[in-house]
Amino acid sequence: MAITDRRTATLALAHALSAAERGLPVIPLTARKLPALPSPHRNDDHRSTCRGACGLPGHGVHDATTDPAAVRALFAAAPWATGYGIACGRPPHHLIGIDLDVDAADGSDSAASLRRLALHHLFTIPPTVVVLTPSGGRHIWLTGPPGVPVPNSASRLAPGIDIRGTGGYLVGPGSVTAHGRYRVAPGTADLPPAPCPRALLRLLIPPARRPARAGRTDRGRGLVRFVLAAREGERNARLFWAACRAYEHGYGDALADALTHAAVRTGLTEQEARATIASAACLTTAAPDEPWGLSGGSRP
Repeated sequence: MAITDRRTATLALAHALSAAERGLPVIPLTARKLPALPSPHRNDDHRSTCRGACGLPGHGVHDATTDPAAVRALFAAAPWATGYGIACGRPPHHLIGIDLDVDAADGSDSAASLRRLALHHLFTIPPTVVVLTPSGGRHIWLTGPPGVPVPNSASRLAPGIDIRGTGGYLVGPGSVTAHGRYRVAPGTADLPPAPCPRALLRLLIPPARRPARAGRTDRGRGLVRFVLAAREGERNARLFWAACRAYEHGYGDALADALTHAAVRTGLTEQEARATIASAACLTTAAPDEPWGLSGGSRP
């Protein structure tokens, strides 16, 4: 299916601008659902560390913006774009995408798997935006709390269920791909993204472990190495997980500087790293009746 006509590109920009008006940061995508602009660092040593600080476009999800002028500039630089991506985990919505794939390799029913998880863990998916994919799948839009990065995953929750979190993006409704158009499910277009049920949020975040005996400095070194091994799109999630483990084992404050320096080496700013570590410290010391430090919102 050739998708090169000017009308498709114009509609993609219009849909992206509409999303940006709702506070959803966007980037242009190709018909293959990939960021439309090539990296300006593809031939140098900064391709894996620069997150847009150079001021040039082409940093994938890090280019995502809600500024109309910036959105127009991105699409003007990529006239071949046929759709747009919506960055997850970014303020003000801190979007989390539940991607239900009907074409799972093992033939599983991802929607049925989500229903079983909901019954087992006692949560319900609230009324929210749902986007229908050309393959017959669906994207469920939920929002997360600030300072709690949700990692991206593929079939970790259940076969055929992918999670789009911090560092990831969802294909926006109105986008045209090589397989067809993404569209909002009837009856959900006017809904705001709903808060993620707390029981589901606990499944999406790396699980906590019971505190171990103190004095294991080798454990701290392992957590630092874990952060240093982070790839683009998983830096915040790895840092958050490592910091949670450090605080649970009783040496979070002692390891905070080492974790911060490791995160900065992977491409995060010191401010971002400190904020993530502070969130981990807060969450691991939450009251028993408020798991993960969450309060307010509807109970599952």
